Amino acid sequence: MAFKSSLAIPPAADAFFASWDAAAATPCNFTGVTCRGSAVTALSVPEMNVTAESVPFDVLCGSLKSLATLSLPSNALAGTIAGVDACVGLQELSLPFNSFSGEIPDLSPLTGLRTLNLSSNAFSGSFPWSALTAMPGLQALSAGDNPFLTPTKSFPPEITRLTNLTRLYLSAANIAGPIPAAIGRLTRLVDLELADNPLTGEIPPAISQLVNLQSLELYNCSLTGALPRGFGRLTRLQFFDASQNQLTGGLSELRSLTRLVSLQLFYNGLSGEVPPEFGDFRELVNLSLYSNNLTGDLPPKLGSWSEFNFIDVSTNSLTGPIPPDMCKRGTMLKLLMLENRFSGEIPATYATCATLQRFRVSKNLLTGDVPEGLWALPNAEIIDLEGNHFTGGISEGIGKAASLTSLHLAGNKFSGAIPSSIGDAGKLQSIDVSSNELSGEIPPSIGKLVGLDSLDIAGNGISGAIPASLGSCSALSTMNLAENKLAGAIPTELRGLTRLNSLNISSNELSGAVPAILAELKLSYLNLSNNRLDGPVPAGLAISAYGESFQGNPGLCANNGAGFLRRCTPGDGGRSGSTARTLVTCLLAGMAVLLAVLGVAIFIKKRRQHAEAAAMAGGKLLFAKKGSWNVKSFRMMAFDEREIVGGVRDENLIGSGGSGNVYRVKLGCGTVVAVKHITRTRAAAAASAGPTAAMLPRSASASARQCREFDAEVGTLSSIRHVNVVKLLCSVTSEDGAASLLVYEHLPNGSLYESLHGPTARKLGGLGWPERYEVAVGAARGLEYLHHGCGDRPILHRDVKSSNILLDEAFKPRLADFGLAKILHANAGAGKLQGEPWSSSGGAVAGTVGYMAPEYAYARKVTEKSDVYSFGVVLLELATGRAAGGWTGPATGGRRRWRWWTRRRRGRSGRRRRPCGCCAWRCCARAARRRCGRRCGPWCRCWRTPPSAASAPATASRHWRSRSSPPSRSMFSS
Repeated sequence: MAFKSSLAIPPAADAFFASWDAAAATPCNFTGVTCRGSAVTALSVPEMNVTAESVPFDVLCGSLKSLATLSLPSNALAGTIAGVDACVGLQELSLPFNSFSGEIPDLSPLTGLRTLNLSSNAFSGSFPWSALTAMPGLQALSAGDNPFLTPTKSFPPEITRLTNLTRLYLSAANIAGPIPAAIGRLTRLVDLELADNPLTGEIPPAISQLVNLQSLELYNCSLTGALPRGFGRLTRLQFFDASQNQLTGGLSELRSLTRLVSLQLFYNGLSGEVPPEFGDFRELVNLSLYSNNLTGDLPPKLGSWSEFNFIDVSTNSLTGPIPPDMCKRGTMLKLLMLENRFSGEIPATYATCATLQRFRVSKNLLTGDVPEGLWALPNAEIIDLEGNHFTGGISEGIGKAASLTSLHLAGNKFSGAIPSSIGDAGKLQSIDVSSNELSGEIPPSIGKLVGLDSLDIAGNGISGAIPASLGSCSALSTMNLAENKLAGAIPTELRGLTRLNSLNISSNELSGAVPAILAELKLSYLNLSNNRLDGPVPAGLAISAYGESFQGNPGLCANNGAGFLRRCTPGDGGRSGSTARTLVTCLLAGMAVLLAVLGVAIFIKKRRQHAEAAAMAGGKLLFAKKGSWNVKSFRMMAFDEREIVGGVRDENLIGSGGSGNVYRVKLGCGTVVAVKHITRTRAAAAASAGPTAAMLPRSASASARQCREFDAEVGTLSSIRHVNVVKLLCSVTSEDGAASLLVYEHLPNGSLYESLHGPTARKLGGLGWPERYEVAVGAARGLEYLHHGCGDRPILHRDVKSSNILLDEAFKPRLADFGLAKILHANAGAGKLQGEPWSSSGGAVAGTVGYMAPEYAYARKVTEKSDVYSFGVVLLELATGRAAGGWTGPATGGRRRWRWWTRRRRGRSGRRRRPCGCCAWRCCARAARRRCGRRCGPWCRCWRTPPSAASAPATASRHWRSRSSPPSRSMFSS
C-alpha cells in the first residue's frame, strides 16, 4: 500500500486499483499481484499511465522478501531507482518506457536476474556494466534508448560473457567502438539490436556464428566495409536493418536468407546487382535499398510470393523492366522506384492494385501508355511519372482517384486534352503536367479543386482562355501557365487567389489590359512577358521589382514613367482621339485641380512644420525630419519617406530588440506598415542616445565601408521572394548615412509567441493543431528558402524563435527580423561570415537564450544548422504550448515537468498512446519513433539532449523536401 500511496492514479486506472484495499487481509487478491502461498512473488502494473515523483523501491524490497518479478512498464514514473538493488530475490526487473533518471545503482546483488529491462528512460552517468558479471543466468538485457548515458570508450566486454542471452537491446545507449569478435560467443541470441550508436569498423565475421538470430538491427551507426563472409549462415534471420551506414560491396551474402521478411539497407554505398534469389523469398514484405549504387535488373518474380507491401529502390542505377507481380497478393502500399534507368512499359497488373497508395517511377526511361486503371486507383495519394517517355492521354478515370493529392506528369509526351473529370479528384493539392504535348483548353472544372496549392501546365499547346473558375482555387500559391497558346484577357476573377505567391503566364497570346487586381495580390513573382497585352500597367506593378515581367509586350506603357516601360500617350489604353475643344477643357480642368492640390499641399506642409516643431519641443517626435533621405524601393510604393519618418514616434513603438526598434506606422492611404530603425548594439545605443532621441544613428560618422555593408545586406534581403518570409518594401537612409530605416509589410496577427503564450492565446484558447501544423510547415519552408533558395549565398537568420515568426490574417507564418542575419558564402567554411566578425555586435552572442545552439553560444560556431536547432525548439514550443524559457533543461526539474506534460498527453484511457509531443521528448527512442513515424522525424532530429546543432538536419535534407514525409523506421517512404 505504500507503493500505491506514492502514485498519482488517472481515472482510467481506477478499475485496476479498485481491489487494492488497505483493509484487505492479504494483497494476494490485488490486481497485478501474484502470490505463492501467502508470499507475494510478482508485482505487475503495466501501461496504466500512473505517475510518481519517486517510487519507494526500498520499502517494496524490504517488505516483499519473496518478490521475484517487478514489472512497471509504460507508465510515467520518475525519480531514481535507488533501493531496487535490495530486491535480492528478483528474477525479472522490467521498468521500460518511464521517466526514471539519475544513475543506475550497482545491481550486482541481483544475482538471480533472468530479465533486466531499463530501456526508454532518462538515466545518466555510466551503466554498471561490471555488475553483469554477477548475473550469469541473464537471458534478456535491454538498456537502449537511454541517450544520456555516458558514452563508452569501447564495446563493454562484460556483455560478451553473458552466454545465456537470447535478447540484447542496446540501441541508442552511447556505445562506441567496433563490434568485438567475441560477440560470436552469444550463440543463443535471437534478437540483437545495436542501432543508433557511434559504432565503427566493419561488421565482424564472428557475427555469422549467431545462427539463431531472427532480428539484427545495426542502422544509423558508422559501420564500414562489406557484409562479412559467412553472413549467409544466418538462415533464420527475418529482420535485417543496416541502413544509414557506409557499407560497401555487394549483396551476394544475402542470397541464402530465404526467411527474410524485411530488408533495409538504404543510404549506404552498396554496389553490384540484386541477387536473383530475392525473387524466391516467399516471406519478403518490405525491401528498402534506396540511395546506393546498385545496377542490373530486379528479379522478375520479386514480391510475388508473399503479402508484399513496400519497395523503395530509388536513386540507384537499376535497369530493365518493373517486376510485374509485386501486387499479386493485393497488399501493395508503396512502389518507389525513382531515379533509376528502368525501361519498358508499366505492367498492367498495377492498374488493379486497389491498395496502392504511392506509385512513383519518375526520372527513368519508361515508355508507352499508362494503364487505364492506374489513373483511377481509389487509394492512390501520389502518382509520379515525371521525367520518362510516356505517351497517350490522361484518362477521364482520373476523376475517380478519390485520395489523390499529387499528380506529377512533367517531362513526358502525353497528348490530348486535360480531362474535365480532373475536377472530381477533390483532394488534389499539386498538379504538374508541364513539358508535354497536351492540347485543348484548361477545363473550367479545375475550379472545383479548392485545396489546390500548385498548378503547372507550362510548355504544352494549351489554347483558349484562362478559365475564370481558377479564381475559386483559393488555396493556390503557385500557378505556371507559361509557353502555351492561351488567348483572350486575363480574368479579373483571379482576385480570389488571395494566397497566390507566384504567377507565370508568359509566352502566350494573351491580349487586353493588365488587370488592376494583380496589384492587389501578394505576388513575389510575376511574369507576363511575351504576350500581346496593351494599355497602361497598374501603378502598383509598374515598379522596378517587376521590371522584367512585362518584356515582349510592346503595347504596354506606364503613367509613372517607369524606366523599363514607355510613358503612356493619350492613344494608349484604348482611348480614341478627342476634339480640340474636349482636349482644352480637360487641360483647363487639370490645371485647376493641380493648383488646388498645390495649395492644399503647401497648407499641409506648413501645418506639419508647426506640429513638428511643437512635437520636438515636447519630446514626442523621435527624429527631426531635416535634410534629405535616400529611398530604395523594392515593392509597390504608395507612400514617401516623409510619411515613414514622421510615423517613427514613441507612441507607435511595438517592439524592440538587439537589432533595433520596430514601429507601427499608419500611412495616409490607410495602409499599415512596420518600420524598423536599425541601431548598433544596446551599449552603443545607450551611449549615444539623448534624453528624448530613441532613434539612434548607426555611427556618428558612418564610414563608407559600413554604408557599403549595409547596402549590400539590404540588397540581399530585398531579393527575398517567398510566401513565408516577411516582405521588405523599401529602405530609407539619411543622406549622411547617420540613420537607416527598413519598411516591412505589417502582419495583423502578431507573432507566434503571442498566439501561444500571450493574453490573446489565453482568451481564445490558442492555435489549434491544424494551424500549428501549417505554421510549422510554412516556417520550415521559409527557413529552407533562406538557406538554399538564395543562390550561392545562403542567409543565416541566427535568431529563429517564436517571436520572430509573424502571422498574417490567415495565420500563415512569415519569418521576420533579419537584423541579426548575415550572409554566408557557399564556398566558405562553417562559421565564416562575409566581411565581418561572427557576431553583429562585435563579439556578443547574437540570438536568444533558450533557442541558441550550444556551440553557437560557447564556441562561436555558426552554420545553417544553428538555425535548424533553434527551429527545433520552436517546433517543441508548438507541440507543447510551453514557452522555451519555461523549462530549464535536462539537468533540473524542468525536464521532469516536461516529461509530466508528455505523459499527460498520452490520453486518459487504459490504452497506451504516444502523441507527437511524447515523441518529441523521446526523440531518440526507437519505439517512439516507430509510433510517431514520419510526423516527428524532423522534430526529433532538430532537438536532442545533449543538444548539438551539428546533429540537426540541414533544411534541404531529405527530411524536409516535398519528395517525402520524414521517414519512419518501419517503412521509410517517399
